[in-house]
Amino acid sequence: MSKLLIIDDNDTMREGMVAIVKKLGLECDEAKDGNSGVNLVKKNDYHLVVTDYRMEGLNGIEVLKQVKNQSPKTEVMVITAYGSIELAVEAMKYGAVDFITKPFSHDEFKIKVQRILDRVNEKRELTRISDENIYLREKLDEQFNFGEIIGNSKLMKDVYRTIQKVASADSSVLIYGESGTGKELVARAIHKMSSRKNKPFIRVNCGALAETLLESELFGHEKGAFSGAIKRKKGRFELAQQGSIFLDEIGDISLNMQTKLLRVLQEREFERVGGEETIQADVRILAATNKHLAEQVEEGKFREDLYYRLFIIPIYLPALRDRKDDIPLLVNHFLKKLAADLKKTPIQICQAALEKLGEYNWPGNVRELENVLERVLVLCENQQIDVFDLPILTRSNSAKIPSDVVDRRNFNLNDTLYDIEKQLIQRAMNETGGNKSRAAKLLGIKTSLLYYKLEKYNLLDKK
Repeated sequence: MSKLLIIDDNDTMREGMVAIVKKLGLECDEAKDGNSGVNLVKKNDYHLVVTDYRMEGLNGIEVLKQVKNQSPKTEVMVITAYGSIELAVEAMKYGAVDFITKPFSHDEFKIKVQRILDRVNEKRELTRISDENIYLREKLDEQFNFGEIIGNSKLMKDVYRTIQKVASADSSVLIYGESGTGKELVARAIHKMSSRKNKPFIRVNCGALAETLLESELFGHEKGAFSGAIKRKKGRFELAQQGSIFLDEIGDISLNMQTKLLRVLQEREFERVGGEETIQADVRILAATNKHLAEQVEEGKFREDLYYRLFIIPIYLPALRDRKDDIPLLVNHFLKKLAADLKKTPIQICQAALEKLGEYNWPGNVRELENVLERVLVLCENQQIDVFDLPILTRSNSAKIPSDVVDRRNFNLNDTLYDIEKQLIQRAMNETGGNKSRAAKLLGIKTSLLYYKLEKYNLLDKK
């Protein structure tokens, strides 16, 4: 419950204001002069102090200064019968949240108090969430130091323990996880905690390269080995000597490449493409995949012997939908990181928006969350992210076409897109209670364009 302090040397005025505050169901203390009021501030935590300007002893500005010095989070409203622009400027300069000139009505006083308290309570809630996130992050750092990996859930703590256990070994590690869960971050954490931490960490995206290019990328090539090979090139295994190599999306490599990779794991040696020199491979292999390799082995798409060579130490990285308790920590981390990257002032996120993010299933996992927050941070015009600043999020993958929109007998693209766009606009209008400016912000379009589309779809009367 909010708590107020009324300071006024006029008994009638003070008692009247106290009565109004108590009718609002709020706690309220009172003081007859500035010194008494300042002493009460030392002993109590007030959300708002309302002080008269003209009093014997300490005047309202002096009270304001001492209150803000003792309790910066306490807001102060100054009351005066001698209103002027100069006094307002002075009061605001020293941190007053508002000021009101006598005489004023009960309703005017009540409205001002309610507005101030709404802002105070929202600000305190944001501070509480921020402090809680910082505390959780600090507690997490006390136990685990895993760089960019963020999470305090039980599932993530299990991952941290496994990383700690395997980091000191030199065995191969196979990291399982959906796209966007942070498999590379796990690989980097293992490398940084290993005895190879001062040596190279080399990453290869196996799924992004054709077979011939992948072979040259991994093992290097000699001059003239193929068309375009105008000079000798060292491969990633050679560059990673005495360090670690991270083979991302290893489930996408061909059977031929699997055979060549198996030799490196078994014999710890390889040759460059077009070369005869055998090169020793003193490299730790960290691999990752979003596929079920055991199923691929059964289907003949992945070599069984290579599978067991890689599957010495498996690490299963959970999807974000399975560790939603970590979303506040991740949001806090990304907002700070992205603000620094974008050279913007860090901003907070309101509890309602945070809850909205927690309702979504995040098919793109942590990467999708970061992308959403980056978009919001670029477009947000305030110092706080509200629900209406978030893009439209649904519990399922938003990339899928809603089943209730699609007529499976109709393959007309224009008709289907028309229905989808109309449904999204209707959803945005419902989410915002018909507020067109907020709906346009949700949809990521200008308000003028939304008006056009509302008219186009005959939705102007459906608020």
